[in-house]
Amino acid sequence: MPNPSRLRAAAVTALLLSSMVAGCGDDAQDEDLTAQKLSWKECPAPSRAEGGGSAPSPLPDGDQWQCATMKAPLDWDDPRGDTIGIALIRAAASGDESGRIGSLIFNFGGPGGSGVRTLPAFGEEYAALRTRYDLVSFDPRGVGRSAGVRCENDQQLDAYFQQDSTPDDTAERTALLDSTKDFNAACEKNSGKTLPNVRTTDAARDMDLMRKVLGDDKLYYFGISYGTELGGVYAHLFPKHVGRAVFDAVVDPTQTSEQGSLGQARGFQLALDNFAEDCASRTKDCPVGETAQDVEDRITQLLKNLDDRPIPGIFPRELTQSTATNGIAQALYSKDFWEYLTEGLEQAYAGDGKILMLLSDLLNGRNENGEYSNITAANISINCADDKPRYSTAQVQRRLPEFRAASSVFGDFLAWGMVGCTDWPVPGAADHPDVSAPGSAPILVVGNTGDPATPYEGARKMVDALGPGVGVELTYKGQGHGAYGSKNKCVRTAVNGYLLNGKVPAEGTVCS
Repeated sequence: MPNPSRLRAAAVTALLLSSMVAGCGDDAQDEDLTAQKLSWKECPAPSRAEGGGSAPSPLPDGDQWQCATMKAPLDWDDPRGDTIGIALIRAAASGDESGRIGSLIFNFGGPGGSGVRTLPAFGEEYAALRTRYDLVSFDPRGVGRSAGVRCENDQQLDAYFQQDSTPDDTAERTALLDSTKDFNAACEKNSGKTLPNVRTTDAARDMDLMRKVLGDDKLYYFGISYGTELGGVYAHLFPKHVGRAVFDAVVDPTQTSEQGSLGQARGFQLALDNFAEDCASRTKDCPVGETAQDVEDRITQLLKNLDDRPIPGIFPRELTQSTATNGIAQALYSKDFWEYLTEGLEQAYAGDGKILMLLSDLLNGRNENGEYSNITAANISINCADDKPRYSTAQVQRRLPEFRAASSVFGDFLAWGMVGCTDWPVPGAADHPDVSAPGSAPILVVGNTGDPATPYEGARKMVDALGPGVGVELTYKGQGHGAYGSKNKCVRTAVNGYLLNGKVPAEGTVCS
């Protein structure tokens, strides 16, 4: 994967599951964008940049999903300059108008995930919330139909994802750095005007415009994974506009990108440990190892073998060490995927890499036709615009022992991912986001003790960073990325109780 330090990014939307409606460069405008009226229409099929597929099916009650495009400034420092289109989707509230609270805006993660494509796939998950809210999501700027960033083509991306992401010698390091430079140069060539304007602060300003255009005095919000970072930045910029908000699968806002990568190495290793222990503890023999340690040793050996000798994957592509690591990581996002990881490993040991490659493709936004969404391009563009640090090869090599100690499987992979922004054409904004939000309404912050991509400790760091009286922590003792999607009754009751009735759970509530 090109930027493994952001493993959380692409997979969130893929798991929860290139044309632009209006691209950058529209004529300069003089109207007040807060006064614009949205034209809601039946939704088309998702664009290629959003991931493709069919138009969303009707909701269980027969209502249709509706889509619209909101105008926003290309550059928020020049709000009366060129505009872009922000693609929106909604399901109107199912309950009586008298009980309607407003619009509940979702961001499912990334950065780079298409909310327009993701929300309909999981609309039933939020049926209880729809009784009092219009459910709304969007493609953040740079994503999907919202001036989606374009970098390399499908054939180039196939090669990009199969490259050796854990170089062992000078030649391999040079090849990795050259490939990264080529990718970044393609982004600048194809989307150079957009790249300086895709920071999380820009997306947060888009959400406040969205709030006004939707007619709400407050922002009601549900952020997952990177969506918690976006929500935190919004709360910092507009604390008085925060209504009821929930952060699930929480990004640690105090970390640099290097610290975040190291935290992910530990998080994915914990999830792999849990998978191995679960497999080895079953009453029937675990087909990929006799003990938990044996499971992990065999995975380590598989990846080592693939570094030298890839095996057949999905013709004509081969399963390389990098694609196999991607596939394993994808499967660790949810306990529901563990059975596919077991089957994929079993087949890979027999020389068949199809299942692990399918999992890798899911992480990278590649469909069965060989077409990629723009999730990777958007992910890298937003992260590199946000993150100020730029890491050299020497810096990565100095940190490799610590990364390897954190995870023998993912350590090298995540450490080398730190060079992804080294040659990026736009400077990064800050070491880490500012989410301090004095005066904000309470924000429910939900952490999962078994989360691989956004480790549990990040929830407490978010609560502390939001400031006194703002963040309220809830702990879920579970597996996988996030808590609400686990269908845990305790978590659902707490989150729904706050969003629907304003009932804030007691600080330190634990669900298991």
